[in-house]
Amino acid sequence: MRTLNHNCIFCKIVLKNLPNAIIYEDEKFLAFMDKYPINHGHSLLVPKEHFKNILEMPIKEVGEMHSLVPRLAKAITSVLGSDGFNINQNNGKSANQIVPHVHVHIVPRYSIEKVRGQWPMRKIAQIKELENLAHKIRENIEGL
Repeated sequence: MRTLNHNCIFCKIVLKNLPNAIIYEDEKFLAFMDKYPINHGHSLLVPKEHFKNILEMPIKEVGEMHSLVPRLAKAITSVLGSDGFNINQNNGKSANQIVPHVHVHIVPRYSIEKVRGQWPMRKIAQIKELENLAHKIRENIEGL
């Protein structure tokens, strides 16, 4: 049986109690579009069980979660035509972990950003836009 924290926003997404745009789901993990994306297509991969940080997760599950990242990143970058992507996983407030539920960021990146010399600012995305993009990414994942 999964342990969830009903006050956690990501647990609420896992339970489908909040609007979300899912790009991948299996029995242990859920990947969805970030509502506050750094770039269009910014996605999050979370374990369905609540762990505040990666040190609380069983090592085997950490490996299973991270083994999904290349597959998700390939689908995201294919759909968006990005030049690259960042993978980030923060642990603790001092490491800039905003939501205390383990999550991996997959952020599409573009060469033009390097010319500008700055990290893009987060935006607020509309759920319909996220759902449309999630649908395209899901289709691409199924083709891999």
